[in-house]
Order: sequence, then C-alpha cells, then structure tokens
Amino acid sequence: MKILMVLTSHDQLGDTGKKTGFWLEEFAAPYYVFKDAGAEITLASPKGGQPPLDPSSDAEDAQTDDTRRFKADPEAQKHLANTLKLADVTAEGFDAIFYPGGHGPLWDLSENGDSKRLIEAFAAADQPIGAVCHAPAVFRHTLGQDGKPLVSGKRVTGFTNTEEEAVGLTKIVPFLVEDMLKSNGGTYEKGADWTSFVLRDGKLVTGQNPASSAAAAKQILELLG
Repeated sequence: MKILMVLTSHDQLGDTGKKTGFWLEEFAAPYYVFKDAGAEITLASPKGGQPPLDPSSDAEDAQTDDTRRFKADPEAQKHLANTLKLADVTAEGFDAIFYPGGHGPLWDLSENGDSKRLIEAFAAADQPIGAVCHAPAVFRHTLGQDGKPLVSGKRVTGFTNTEEEAVGLTKIVPFLVEDMLKSNGGTYEKGADWTSFVLRDGKLVTGQNPASSAAAAKQILELLG
C-alpha cells in the first residue's frame, strides 16, 4: 500500500498576527494508522520541506497517545521535515490520498492547482480520497468526472460551523467548511461537536474534527483492504 499524505504550507491565521498550519493529531493519528498497517507513506506540501505546525495543536491539552508517540519518534519527525513539493508529485503509483487538517488548508490547499490535479486524478481512477476536519476545504474547486463539484450528491462532513464558532475564528477564516461543502452540493452531515464522526461515500472519506482522524484513516485502510 502506498499512501500520499498532503499537508499545508500556510502558517498565517488571517490578519490576526497569529500562527496556524496543520493540526498535529490530524497528522500523527492517521500517520500511525497507516504505518502500523504496513503502508508506505509519502508526505507532500505546496512548498515542500517542513510544514508549519499549528501551535495550538502542540499545547498540552491537545496531546494524545499518537502525538506523544510522534514526539518520541525521530524517524517520523525527519520524514515530516522533508515533505516533497506538491508540484513534483503525480498520482501514479499511489493507492490513496489523505489530507490532515488544521486551519492552514483553508488558505493554500483549497486554492492549490496541484492539489486539485491530484484529487481529480485519484477520483478518476476510483481510488480512496480522505480529508479530516478543515482539510475538506481541499474540495472547494475539485470536480468529478461529470464536471460537477466532486462532493456534489455525496455524504460528507468536516469542521462544523458551531465548532468554528467555539474556537472564535468564524470571522477570521476565508470560508466555513460546512457552508462550502453544502454550496458545492454535498449532503453535509455531522455528529456532536468535538466527537468522532466519519462518513464514507464510495471512495470518499471525510472526518469532522481532530477526534475523527484515526477513524477516517481506518476507513481508508478498509477501502484498500
């Protein structure tokens, strides 16, 4: 199994002067789900190299067994520090693609042409595509084979408007994930805020929030099983 994980390169939280990036749990949990299943993982980001970590996800109250495992894993840290440039990556040879969230993807991956190209290639090949929390932002401009938005008519989830409100960033983010998925014709569903909720529609897997990260990755593995 060869799995491509795509991370954000964006580190500015709008014009707040604060930092953002990828959310540690949303990378670490799927990374170890895939690794422990024997998958070969390739990491990529728009700029390549070390992706920016959202400092909030590094706070003590945001730690999980997976994030602690990552912090004690020099090999995984080195892997993360050397992501490939997204422009240099093709879908060829990969079995699935997975996007960890954090607020960063709202700014860069949602508008990134290379990301769009890759997702559409995986969709055309009927291969699993996964995105968790804010990462469904990557479906903002992606199209299916029928020329409609990729999520159109599909059951999808992602960070809820109420979760965004709870973290106080509704007015800061460029768009709300829930609203965008709905406006693209997705059948948006959600669980209770901050609890694990994952949807699988065909080969498309979406998770609602950080707590959904491992479960979303496991659905990808089931599709590859």
